[in-house]
Parts: sequence; structure tokens; C-alpha cells
Amino acid sequence: MLATRSGSTAGLLLLWLALLLVTLLGRPLLPVDETRYVAVAWEMWQRGEFLVPFLNGEPYSHKPPLFFWLIHAGWWLFGINDWWPFCVGALTALAVLFLTAGLARQLWPEDSMTARLVPWVLFSGIFWAAFYSWVQIDMLLVLAGVLGMIGIVNSAHGKHGGWWLTGVAIGLGVLAKGPVILAFVLPPALLGPLWIEPRYPRPWRSWYGGVALSVFIGAGIGLGWALPAAQVGGEAYRAALLWGQTADRLVNAFAHAHPWWWYLPWLPLLLVPWLLLPWLWPRLIKIVRTPDAGARLCLCWLLPALLLLSLVSGKQVKYLLPLLPAAALLIARGVSELPGQPVTQRPWLLAIALFMAGVVLAGLPFYSGLAPWLADLQPAWGAGLMIVAVPLVLLRPLRAADYPPVMALLSVMVLGLFQAGVFRAAVPSYDVQPVSKLVAMAQAAGHPVANLANYHGQFHFYGRLEQPVIPLPATAAAAWGRDHQDGLLVAYYGPDRMQHPGAVLVQSYRGGSLAVWRGARVAADPDVLP
Repeated sequence: MLATRSGSTAGLLLLWLALLLVTLLGRPLLPVDETRYVAVAWEMWQRGEFLVPFLNGEPYSHKPPLFFWLIHAGWWLFGINDWWPFCVGALTALAVLFLTAGLARQLWPEDSMTARLVPWVLFSGIFWAAFYSWVQIDMLLVLAGVLGMIGIVNSAHGKHGGWWLTGVAIGLGVLAKGPVILAFVLPPALLGPLWIEPRYPRPWRSWYGGVALSVFIGAGIGLGWALPAAQVGGEAYRAALLWGQTADRLVNAFAHAHPWWWYLPWLPLLLVPWLLLPWLWPRLIKIVRTPDAGARLCLCWLLPALLLLSLVSGKQVKYLLPLLPAAALLIARGVSELPGQPVTQRPWLLAIALFMAGVVLAGLPFYSGLAPWLADLQPAWGAGLMIVAVPLVLLRPLRAADYPPVMALLSVMVLGLFQAGVFRAAVPSYDVQPVSKLVAMAQAAGHPVANLANYHGQFHFYGRLEQPVIPLPATAAAAWGRDHQDGLLVAYYGPDRMQHPGAVLVQSYRGGSLAVWRGARVAADPDVLP
């Protein structure tokens, strides 16, 4: 019933495509991460340099090249465009959905329902669905983690090639985001005695030899790129790549540094909407208290990785994405084991949470002090969320196995309303296309362009720039203006200063404003700068 009705692959693909199209039609690349990553891909493409990533004329050591290579592959097929980078993460996420289903079939071969449900459970997570179409690298790490887990389970079941698959997965993870892939793959491998069933007896010496083999293969793949790149990129790039982006980040992150407990308040968000279904709680508690072999693997995947990530200095919520397939497997397993009768308890907690989110969204336009663009947000979008909440408690009771597709549909509806409403109001404050084209015209005319403070490549791709933008400290701005009267200087302001008479271009920008000045104006009146 589920396979032919609400659980069909076609239905999942349709929701996946609908949300991707909403993104493609609703917003441009956003600063600073999305524009920066595509700028790196563009500069590599424009230079014809595919070994060392570059940003603004300098080697870019912060990320390995796999994500940029995938963007290049799409550009090679379809030509240079700004829609393909969105598709890289979305297609990666789609692959993860079906690979996780395959992993479920390995863990619980007697339970086909879990394998059918888990793609829906994973896709229905509001954080997963909200993230998958962003131009970010993290989905590649999720893919590598799931592939590594499939290889580990294959090895546990005595299948040939398992450790080789895990090694390739580690290598892909290294090429995507560096050695952090080991935090997700190694703990379940090292903790094999805790979850491998007795019916699969393993000589532990050969097991740990296989673990070492997979790490060796992964390291070989990573070093196969890193060593030549370090040689080509120069001494500073070599030091940053081989040390600064690994060991230094563990203990002294240059950005996103937070205390060890910082992830804990965010964990509930990753489990929405499933955390808001009280009828599921007893089943999940039972799975955690008396786990079978598959559940034990998921716990060995989740808990040690969460601990390791908590000990690392730099933290962002998106770093937890590789844990979501493990959580989805546990949730799908819990749902599949519930009786086939309808769940009599209405999803009242989910409805309340959705209704309150609508109330907050409807009230945001009256708090435009938080960001000027909020004044353009229509309260009707918040009312839309409140309306969506009502049917949740009015529809007839559903079977537990029918909830995952319904939750996926709900997440797509909520995110669609959010993108159509909030993003429509916010996009003018985040769209760098007009500034990028102005910068491109200035450079084409032979005029230098400077950016006050750090420059993150936000103008490079949309402007198709072939020359660097000069990062300029505020103390040097007046002198630069005197020396480059016809040059352009891009400056950024807070929400307390939105008017800039005499500027070449002015727009709202990320809660404040952006202004482009002629060098002569800056030299004559340095007070126009922040």
C-alpha cells in the first residue's frame, strides 16, 4: 500500500524537484558563502587551474576542490550558468536519500518498511529540506559518510570490497571538507564489537586491519591531490593546507568558535517535525534503551561524532548534517515497528509549533529594526503558516507509516511559503548582481576597484571578473582615493546609516546598506565612509 501510494519514489522526486525549483526561481546566489564558493569555481575555470583553488587572485586553502570540480563538470556540460551550483547540493542530497534506504536494507533485511520510509523521514526533516538546495559543501560530506557506513556494514557482513568502499568514501570526504570525515566514519568502525551481530563472527585482528586499510586508501586519495597542490600553490598555501586548515581549526578556530555545549540547544531543530509527535516518543525511547544491531550502529554513528564535533573549536549547525541519516534510520525503524492501525493521537504539538511560527512570521514586519527589509514582508505569509497548521488536527487519523510522506509534504509547503514570502522580501538586500556588474564595467574600463575591509569574492562570479578586487583597510581609504581618482570603493554600513548622497550606487545589504564611491569623493570627504 505504502509503496504504491504515498510512499512512491515518484512522489518523493516530485517534492524534491518542487522545492529545488522554488529555490532556482526565487533567489540568486547569496553572500558570503554561496557567492564565495562559486567565485572560487569561476576563478579556477577562468584560469584553467583545476589543482589549486583560487579566490581573488590568491590560492584558497579553506576548502578542498571536490565541490568546485563538480561545479566545473556542470559548466562543462551546460555552459557557464548560475543555476547549476544549486543543483550540485540538491543532487547530492537526492543520492543520500536512496543510499540511506540501501543502508536500511542492509541493517534490517527482514524489515522492508524501514527502507521505504527512511528517504521520506530524512527528506521531511525541516533542516534537511531547508538546506539541500543551498550552495554549500556539507552535503558532499553527508554522502561520503553514508557511503563509508555502507562499506563498514558490508565488511561486517563478510562481503568483499567493503573496506575499499569505505576507503573511497573517506577519500571523497577528505576532498570535500578535509579530515573531518573521520569523525563520522571511524567511530562506528572502531566500535564494531558493540554492534556487529554474533551471526557474523569476525576475527577482530583482520577487522581492525580493514579499518586501517580504509584509512590508508582515504589518505592516499586525499594526499594524491593535496601534495601536488601544496607544491604548486606555494609556501603559504602549503602551510595553510597541511596545517592551518586541520590542526589549528581543532583547537583555535579562526571563525565560528563556540563552547563545547553549543550544539545541544540546536539538536531539537534537527529533529523537527518528528520531535513534535509525542506518540513516537515511547517507541524511540525503547529503541535507544534496547537497541538491535542496526540501532546500535546508528548510536555508534551519532553519539561519538556529536562528542567529537563538540570538542572541536569551530562550530556551525550545518556541521551536524552528516548525523541526520543515522537519526532518520532510527526514526524510520521506530515508525515501521508501530502497529498498522491509525494513530489516534492528533499531531497537536506540531500544529501548535507551526501556528506559533506563523504568528512570529506575521509579526516580523512590525519589527523592521532587526533588518530594514522586514518592513517589506507581508503578514499574510505568516497567516499562511497558521492556516497550514489547522488541517493537522482536523484530518482523519493516519497510520504511523503514512506520516513520513505527510511530514515531507508539510515541510515542502512550509519552506515554499517561507521562500515565497521571506526570501521575496529579503532578496533585494542580498542580491549582489547590480554591484558585480558595476565592478565589472569599471575594471573593463581600466579603473581599479577596492573593497573596504575583507573581500569574500562576492562580486567575482556575477561580474565574471578576471582581475582582483583590492581589500582595503579603512585607514588607507583616503590615500587610495587620492591615488585612484577614477577608481571605485565599495563600503558597507549598519542599519543606522542608509542614505549616501553622491554615491555611484546604493542598495540595502544584509541588514544595513552598501555604497559604491568614486575615489575622488573618498579623498575629498573621508567621512562618507563608515
